[in-house]
Amino acid sequence: MEARNLADFPRPVHHRIPNFKGSYLACQNIKDLAVFARTQEVKVDPDKPLEGVRLLALQSKKTLLVPTPRLRTGLFNKITPPPGATKDILRKCATSQGVRNYSTPVGLDSRVLVDLVVVGSVAVSEKGWRIGKGEGYADLEYAMMVSMGAVSQGTPVVTIVHDCQVVDIPETLLEDHDLTVDYILTPTRVITTGCERPKPTGIVWSKISCEMMGKMPVLRSLHCREEQAGKDVTLRDKHQSLPGARAALSTIRSPRELPSLESGSLQGDDVPSSTVYVGNLPRDARVSELKRALSARGAAPSRLTWPGPQRGAFLHYRDPAEAWQAISRLQGFCLGANTARVALARHQGASGPAGGRAGEPHPDP
Repeated sequence: MEARNLADFPRPVHHRIPNFKGSYLACQNIKDLAVFARTQEVKVDPDKPLEGVRLLALQSKKTLLVPTPRLRTGLFNKITPPPGATKDILRKCATSQGVRNYSTPVGLDSRVLVDLVVVGSVAVSEKGWRIGKGEGYADLEYAMMVSMGAVSQGTPVVTIVHDCQVVDIPETLLEDHDLTVDYILTPTRVITTGCERPKPTGIVWSKISCEMMGKMPVLRSLHCREEQAGKDVTLRDKHQSLPGARAALSTIRSPRELPSLESGSLQGDDVPSSTVYVGNLPRDARVSELKRALSARGAAPSRLTWPGPQRGAFLHYRDPAEAWQAISRLQGFCLGANTARVALARHQGASGPAGGRAGEPHPDP
């Protein structure tokens, strides 16, 4: 696309869902789909080439849901234009800036029923097999929507690409968690794929890493819910411990060795990611009270470091997966009248934030 000058801003198009010349024209083809006409709620990815579809959805007064970037602050944002929005305002609402300025978060408990899903692609075949940019966000977003009951196998999926992006894709490249598409829109064609390959039926937890759990709070919440429902939620690296974890734990000998916990720091040259920080505890909290509350949440650690009246504690678990499981279970955790701050303890390197010492771990932001 770059070599033939088919790409459009932002360039270069490597490592992203590529925007292309004619993307707005391709988006207009969605008006020819009966599924779009009867859609009430449509989920459209935030990629630049899909901007035209987002605008059409707003102009048609449909409920527009856009995933949050990299799922770091939730799953969806609902785009809500101001009352009496002009065409220019609607155009702004359809842009990435508009998604930031005119949106409200949609929680997991919201009654969302998505009628149509629109995703970007790097390549797609006429059979409906799709390749994204390789990070799996579209696949994971869809799996999350299945888990929260927002979509079903019958929910149509559309992708919008340049004609040159429609290619043959070997079936050997596909896995069970890969999302397929029902319609392909290009500047010159509307392709009905008739794809019979099943779409994802939910989150495949065995493909989810502790690192992904750490970056996506919404994923941790869904993990907790499905675990409580009795589903197998074993993570990919459930039994994987970080190198040097035991040695790092052995460096934490007593509360006297700990610096102030106002920032949630924990002394030691290497703190494992299986350590969770709990802060904002009541000033008069007792360790026995905290232990009982943690046990009631199913988040009792294998060891707890309690430095006294510093309003925080470190919970040490056997491995990173167990630590993330505890974080999921401690969402909204309260002790007394205080809502606790719960975060993964991480090691702060030599180029730490201002005011912090090099080599000092802090809770993960």
